[in-house]
Amino acid sequence: MADADRTNADAYWKANVRLITWSLIVWALVSYGFAIVLRPMLSGIAVGGSDLGFWFAQQGSILTFLVIIFFYAWRMNKLDQKFGVEE
Repeated sequence: MADADRTNADAYWKANVRLITWSLIVWALVSYGFAIVLRPMLSGIAVGGSDLGFWFAQQGSILTFLVIIFFYAWRMNKLDQKFGVEE
C-alpha cells in the first residue's frame, strides 16, 4: 500500500511541477518576450490606440497574469480531485 501511495504522490507532484513550469513559461514569454524582446516586431500592430508591444508591457501582461492565476487554481482543483487530495 505504501508503494501505491508513494507512486500516487510522485505523479501528483510531477503534474503540479509541470503545471507550474508551463505557467512560468507563459509568464516569461508574455512579460519578457512580448513586452521587451519582441516589442519592435509588434510595433506595427495597433491595439487600443498604441502598438501591441506597448499594450503587452502595460496591460496585456497583467491580464495574462490574472488568467494564469485563475487557470492554475482551476487546474489544481482538477488535479486534486484526480489524485484524491481535494479539501
